[in-house]
Amino acid sequence: MRNLITDVPGIRVGHATDAVMGTGVTVVLCEEPAVAAVDVRGGGPGTRETDALDPASTVDTVDAITLSGGSAFGLDAASGVMAALAAAGRGFAIGDARVPIVPGAVLFDLLNGGDKNWGPEPPYRLLGARALAAAGEEFALGSVGAGTGATTATVKGGIGSASLTLPSGHIVGAIVAVNAVGSPLFGEGPHFRAAPYERNGEFGDLGLPSRIAEEALQPDLKGEVTRFATTIAVVACDAVLSCAQARRLAIMAQDGLALSLFPIHTPLDGDCVFTLATGRKPLEKPLPDLARMGAAASTVLARAVARGVFAARRLPYEAAQPSWHDRFASPAAMLQH
Repeated sequence: MRNLITDVPGIRVGHATDAVMGTGVTVVLCEEPAVAAVDVRGGGPGTRETDALDPASTVDTVDAITLSGGSAFGLDAASGVMAALAAAGRGFAIGDARVPIVPGAVLFDLLNGGDKNWGPEPPYRLLGARALAAAGEEFALGSVGAGTGATTATVKGGIGSASLTLPSGHIVGAIVAVNAVGSPLFGEGPHFRAAPYERNGEFGDLGLPSRIAEEALQPDLKGEVTRFATTIAVVACDAVLSCAQARRLAIMAQDGLALSLFPIHTPLDGDCVFTLATGRKPLEKPLPDLARMGAAASTVLARAVARGVFAARRLPYEAAQPSWHDRFASPAAMLQH
């Protein structure tokens, strides 16, 4: 187990990062078409092909999912992925034609200090194709891919991932680009809100604060709400699920954002969680097994959020947001908190 979403058999991940622009794309590739669903709760979502994931729709599997920076410009990342998959013969068959199904979601990173003067051709189609070409079992966390320009209310955001094997033998994994209006920390930090769910010191092993101050229970909003945000994620499992079951998994998994970020699902966030089921292992007892899997998905996603923030590093721009490590990694900084 790598403690990555790629522990789920049939899932691969690739990043494309543009350090000058301060943005990027992450692609979650299904080696074979996977049953998919989505749950959208943020007030300002930027999504593509999510209507196709309705259980009443004709298409019930997808080929890949894109997570991208760039706000609505980033939706074009899926076009680059589609073109490359079609050239490889992938896609929904309509006669002799193949149409790859590639839903996607974007986050707002246009004001993070990078050079966004890309002219008449935004880079996201090319970045999508590059991320797909890089897809594999191993991938980096932190300030890469869709998490390159991500920020939060208190420290820099980034790409995080985690996984878990359930007692039933099913594997659940998550990947998330953390770019929240809210904060992943209690108050001024350094303790993570996801601390109760941490495994093996994966984000510092700090535990919970000895006392949660009253101010830590008040909402801390990024940039006095002048910057839009959005946390976008994919949760995958190796179970055999119907579209309706995958939708229920997405709904339960979304709670992982509430366990690790506060506030969440605000009018300025576009938070959404996709689910993928690769169909390798049936549920023995569908209702209780799905309930347990959904609960596990929420804690795995919470852990992925904290891992993404813990791994992030400050971008090389004058006005870039400090990372968790900038603020808290030194012994002296720890003693202050």
